[in-house]
Amino acid sequence: MKNIKLIIEYEGTNYSGWQIQENAITIQGKIEEALEKLLGEKVKLIGSGRTDGKVHALGQVANFLTSSNIPGDRYKYALKQLLPEDITIIDSEEVDINFHSRFDAIKKRYKYLVYNGKMPRALYRNFTYHLPYEVDIEKMIEASKYFCGTHDFAAFMAANSDVNSTIRTIYDISIIRKKDLIQFTVEGNSFLRHMVRIIVGTLLYVGLGKIQVKAIPEIIRDGKREKAGPTVPPQGLYLEKVFYPQKTS
Repeated sequence: MKNIKLIIEYEGTNYSGWQIQENAITIQGKIEEALEKLLGEKVKLIGSGRTDGKVHALGQVANFLTSSNIPGDRYKYALKQLLPEDITIIDSEEVDINFHSRFDAIKKRYKYLVYNGKMPRALYRNFTYHLPYEVDIEKMIEASKYFCGTHDFAAFMAANSDVNSTIRTIYDISIIRKKDLIQFTVEGNSFLRHMVRIIVGTLLYVGLGKIQVKAIPEIIRDGKREKAGPTVPPQGLYLEKVFYPQKTS
């Protein structure tokens, strides 16, 4: 038995998210179908985490067990003809049999793109959130510092989420403006459902003057969803990279 690790890039526009669902087209489902055609056996693809419908990935990680003799580094080529153009295996390798893409992950990096121009852009519609109002970048940067560290992020979680704990650690948040594009980058040990999108929505409300910078610590402490900002749309969100412990010799 071999354990194969895949690094996957996908455009989430046409999918109902990563995880297999009944009567829905998903990323995991498409890749498992392709693997079954390639290997002649059913496999269970384990993802590093779920992404919602219309959310994109630059570096989703998944692994699966197989009895096939195909070398690990060949899967990225073999699957190319079996997957739609909006899903690409950008790397593949055989890894230790005990590797688990979800449980072994130590950190994830997400980015969120906001198009801050006045008029809509056709080419940006599936890849950014269009916000046509002026925002104060400096205030958002100042407010972002309050999110860093280990906190209870209950106020930044989708309703009816089923989790054992809402405590998470954010290592860094950066906010960069390049002309009409604002890029938020968030790194953390793991994330609650919609957590990044709610944090971005809250920071945008700070930039719009709807939430004060100094109110952020209280919002975190209170843990009430209604006090935080809105959940920004999914199409601006990208799972950029999943981090694992470095190999030791």
